[in-house]
Amino acid sequence: MIDELSKILHVSQVTIRRDLQDLENEKAIIRTHGGCMHAGRIAMETEYHKKVALNFNLKQAIGKRAAKEVREGEVILVDDGSTTFHLSTHLNHFRSLYIYTNSFALIPELKRFPGVVLNILGGIVDPDRYSVSGYLTEQVIERIRFDKVFLGVDAIDDSGRCFVKSESIARLAQIMLRSGKEKILLSDHTKVGQDAYFSYGSLDDFDKWITTPGTHKKQMDLYKKMTQIIIA
Repeated sequence: MIDELSKILHVSQVTIRRDLQDLENEKAIIRTHGGCMHAGRIAMETEYHKKVALNFNLKQAIGKRAAKEVREGEVILVDDGSTTFHLSTHLNHFRSLYIYTNSFALIPELKRFPGVVLNILGGIVDPDRYSVSGYLTEQVIERIRFDKVFLGVDAIDDSGRCFVKSESIARLAQIMLRSGKEKILLSDHTKVGQDAYFSYGSLDDFDKWITTPGTHKKQMDLYKKMTQIIIA
């Protein structure tokens, strides 16, 4: 993107990087891998943009590592989480990849990648989460068998149960889990021990959990009995 802007605006790449940094400091954008996400004052007040910006470097590391799990020609499902968003920014090298998602935030990211065929699921629009959900979303997902499903989480308790903050999100996550040949959880270590109220599954429902360093060793040893853990 920096190279493209430099050519369009006839300025140096150094100038573009400096201007993008200024916009990020002013919270007008959120920087992503190879691009940026618009986030004006109103947008930054939404739950979704706040979550994307929170622990940004941790989530970006997870997204970069998660991209290595994707294979050419696969059909994958990516949920509307703020960590799974960072997976989308690292898929530019694929020549053929089919992505289904309920997240509107992925549209400007993935439209830059010619090898990606993006399918937006239908449903009820949630403007605060930049996503869709509901009966129509669930019906479409239940009719497709995905090679891989990437999900996020709001909290993981000591026994490995995975929680989100609403009953409807939990129900959709359960349906997504059932639809994948391989299920991969994307969540940094700060989600361990957080508060949330609706469980949609457990770590042993996932084939892999991609996370970051920081979870206590004793707790991590318990989690390793439930799923394969990859440290980004």
